[in-house]
Amino acid sequence: MNDVRKQDGAASTTVTEKEQPGTREGAPALMPPVDVIEDADSLTLYADLPGVSKETLALHVDSGTLTIEAELGLSLPEGLQSSHTEVGVGRFRRSFTLSKELDAERVSADLSNGVLRLRIPKAEHAKPRRITVNAA
Repeated sequence: MNDVRKQDGAASTTVTEKEQPGTREGAPALMPPVDVIEDADSLTLYADLPGVSKETLALHVDSGTLTIEAELGLSLPEGLQSSHTEVGVGRFRRSFTLSKELDAERVSADLSNGVLRLRIPKAEHAKPRRITVNAA
């Protein structure tokens, strides 16, 4: 397993990549590239899924594991038949283990122009907070 973002030695929130054996059907899957951005309130993952529609995209969170699965199918106009095909049906799959500092119940997702954006809020106990010092 690899950490998707680099650790700087300080306590930080992580998303750990899981090994990709393939899709549920056993067919090989492409692993989409992912960028991870962290701010004080959340982690945001950007995954490149060119040609994928909302209808063929499946996102799951189960036991702290976030899984992205998608299928890419290029369709021909009605009545036409391909004489040569190099681009086949593609499958995308990538899984991540979410740390306890993330709130897996509140993951949100948007898909626009082939880029999936997943926002994973931090749990309240993991957010930075200011500590008030009282005079003795």
